[in-house]
Amino acid sequence: MEELNFDVLIIGGGPGGYTSAIRAAQLGLKVGLIEREELGGVCLNWGCIPTKSLLHAADVIREAESAASLGIELGKPKFNLKKMVKRSRDVAGQLSGGISHLMKKNKIDVFFGDARLKDKNTVLVGQQIFNCKNIVLATGAIAKNLPHIQADGDLIWEARAAMTPSFIPKNLLIIGAGAIGVEFASFYRSMGSDVTLIEMMKQILPAEDPEIAEMAKSSFTEQGIKVLTETGIESLQKKKNKLVASINGSNATFDAAILSVGVEANIEGLGLDQLGVELQRGFVSVDEYQQTSVDGIFAIGDVCGAPCLAHKASHEGTICAEVIAGEMPLPLKKERIPGCTYSYPQVASIGLTERVASEQGPIKVGRFPLLANGKAVAINDTDGMIKTIFDEGTGELLGAHMIGPGVTEMIQGFAVAMSLETTEADLMATVFPHPTLSEAMHESVLSAFGRTINF
Repeated sequence: MEELNFDVLIIGGGPGGYTSAIRAAQLGLKVGLIEREELGGVCLNWGCIPTKSLLHAADVIREAESAASLGIELGKPKFNLKKMVKRSRDVAGQLSGGISHLMKKNKIDVFFGDARLKDKNTVLVGQQIFNCKNIVLATGAIAKNLPHIQADGDLIWEARAAMTPSFIPKNLLIIGAGAIGVEFASFYRSMGSDVTLIEMMKQILPAEDPEIAEMAKSSFTEQGIKVLTETGIESLQKKKNKLVASINGSNATFDAAILSVGVEANIEGLGLDQLGVELQRGFVSVDEYQQTSVDGIFAIGDVCGAPCLAHKASHEGTICAEVIAGEMPLPLKKERIPGCTYSYPQVASIGLTERVASEQGPIKVGRFPLLANGKAVAINDTDGMIKTIFDEGTGELLGAHMIGPGVTEMIQGFAVAMSLETTEADLMATVFPHPTLSEAMHESVLSAFGRTINF
């Protein structure tokens, strides 16, 4: 079989991989991309995108149920689960096809199959040999199981099964309250499930500021979600088409369970150990320019570890493509990567938590509740807060933490501010439009310096 030659060969066609491929092609490099399943990776096909379709449907149901408070009489909404799931799959399919178009547009050769590295310049896919000057690992991560509990696709679901249910469980157990577990809890509660959400850590959403996480927990509890923190599960057994869980020494029966206990690097079969590619806690180690311990082999996205976010992978993909092409990109500052949870209420954050920031020196903290925001009151959605953290001496914005409607869209404002190294003076002097939810961002900044107006 003819050997194929590339300047860059990218293994994995998710957000990081296809972005890296496009940027490398823009810079004049000959690019090949290998994907095992579908272009767009887990994010587009089985993660970020289809879950947002489902969560939007849940939002519509919730808004319909609360329409009477706005003077709109709709009655109890009904849903067609099969159509809802089909639409989420159609959305994923449409966007995956769009990436295929982008590959053709940018003259990127795409190959499907399982890749294995023979050496740092040779990759095998079946009998096909690829010679490449540089390799980019963009293989992502896979969901973990617990040692004593394994997802089976029947009653114990991982994310894919939870996104394509054939029924809505009356009683649902969700194991793990990170962003994914919380989003599923929010979706299934809106669909009518009695949800129990358990988490080993002291708080749900362990990556978030504790104050925001506690507000989220209170909101979920008010919605009827049973939230248990510092709680493990001793066993989960099938009995007559039900699941019996032993939690804190007591048994409870569920119709289904979702495992959401983290991810591990998707590197099995790549042959990285034979090449001496260094790992740290099971993830590929990289420097600030995504270079691994083996010259010419780069890694981006979830395969490198936390934070496992699509936008982080895309940015890293751009960085390593530019490094390979001889450019001098700025390294990614992980503290400036926003994180979003698309539950109800939404949660979004960037930068340091209050505790971490306070350990580095004197800080000023601003808080503004959405119950004092005119737009939030007008739309009848006041459950939330904007929290900002500044360096007391320099006025540098160190962190922003948000809970409430629309915060996953608004967090980019603080991301831009951090990127531009904006100070509190710049933010206070900025004119925010009225009436908007974003005014709460401004008021939070004013609050940190004793100047809040509307609360």
